[in-house]
Amino acid sequence: MSQIREIKEDDPKGILRTGWSSVIEDYAITGGWTSKGKVLLVGDATGGLYAFEGTSGRLLWEKHRLHKKGLLSMAIHPHENVLVTGGQDGQILVWNVEEGQITKTIELGRGWVEHMCWSSDGQTLIVSISRTVIAYNTDFEEAWRFEDHSSTVSALDWASNQEVATACYGQVTFLDAYSGTVNQRLEWQGSLVSMVLSPDGDVVACGSQDNTVHFWRRSTGQDSMMSGYPTKPANLAFDHTGTLMATGGSDIVLVWSFADGGPEGTTPGELTFHIKPITALTFAKQKRRLASGGRDGAVVIWSLQSDGDGGVSGGALVKESVSELFWRPDGRALAALDAGGGVTVWRVGD
Repeated sequence: MSQIREIKEDDPKGILRTGWSSVIEDYAITGGWTSKGKVLLVGDATGGLYAFEGTSGRLLWEKHRLHKKGLLSMAIHPHENVLVTGGQDGQILVWNVEEGQITKTIELGRGWVEHMCWSSDGQTLIVSISRTVIAYNTDFEEAWRFEDHSSTVSALDWASNQEVATACYGQVTFLDAYSGTVNQRLEWQGSLVSMVLSPDGDVVACGSQDNTVHFWRRSTGQDSMMSGYPTKPANLAFDHTGTLMATGGSDIVLVWSFADGGPEGTTPGELTFHIKPITALTFAKQKRRLASGGRDGAVVIWSLQSDGDGGVSGGALVKESVSELFWRPDGRALAALDAGGGVTVWRVGD
């Protein structure tokens, strides 16, 4: 394993190899790869949208000022060349990725469209605006809406193709994907700022405003808490097996193992390299590799053991704080967005 002690701009180390980079108009706030990794889509804070050819970085098309007051969220269809964006204007825009054209506009009224995601089978899109969650079918017709949240929805995800999970102040709610009826509520007296689910949907973990991570096992009803974080742990990620969960909340990445009855009574792996707080965490799908980004502009690839310990196997530096990280679906490239509008893609070696 590489012993990487220092990283510099334009000089990736270890398994990260030079790829391409670009700069967009404003803060690169959200993005992602199309299903086969051929196109990288990026949105900026002012409502700009950019499509880059994934291998070369060639700009395929760009649009500006799409959402009045700014773009907030994006969802790329898992199988088709369809993109959906949401913004502070209360609008949902549906895009043809190849042509860069809007095919449908949905007006939701006042509020911010902060979260949206497709089911893995691509049959249903869920979005949140303020305290409301709405489900749409593939024709973008409303299937149902759920409005019984105690506060603005802070996180939204799929537990499975049959179930939707939402987080807000004091609770996580599981909704039937076909009707929007409540399947289960898990309560916690506090403001939940982030949420992640294990791949099988059994474990749900939330970062809290009180600088803790709270998690539940749905199958047993057991809940527990991880404390001691210096800041709120807004970044959480499970690996593809559901065994390891990485958490931010400081400049150290803590990795908890759920194997053999953990993480209760165990000590997490501590991954130290960043000198400023963690801002992005994501696991590769194929291997036990974790990518982390921080306010220091560092992007680090960690190779992990089954207990959560590990070491640095690659690293690079971007100009500003890292806002998002995205593995290409095949795991052979990693994209980073940063606060200065930077878009950087590295090839990932063995």
